[in-house]
Amino acid sequence: MRTAALVLSLGVTLSEAGSARAEQFTPIPDENAFLSTVAGKDLRLKGYGPIVVRLTVKPDGEITGRGLGWDVTGAWRWQDGYFCRDLNWGGSDLGQNCQAVLVQGQTIRFVSDQGKGDHADFALQ
Repeated sequence: MRTAALVLSLGVTLSEAGSARAEQFTPIPDENAFLSTVAGKDLRLKGYGPIVVRLTVKPDGEITGRGLGWDVTGAWRWQDGYFCRDLNWGGSDLGQNCQAVLVQGQTIRFVSDQGKGDHADFALQ
């Protein structure tokens, strides 16, 4: 139950995290553009109430944060035009997933399975 909740929160299987339409988002084409988008910012995903997931994606390839009260750790790399990440949440290995990344204003969208899966929208703060 706990793993399913975070998996949903992290966008691995979340398909309606935001209300913005996909055609309004601009793809992030490369690692430099991605890093300039997330540099010095937290990625925050709200649920039905307070922030439920807060992540920091660091330039050195580290991911840190909290999700539903448990630590989130992981690593990322840019590969073949995708943000590829491995995550661990509260001791549970969430595995690897390569995701398309798009941006609209202060919202960053991650689309799982190389842009073919579900998405989650995070506020950049």
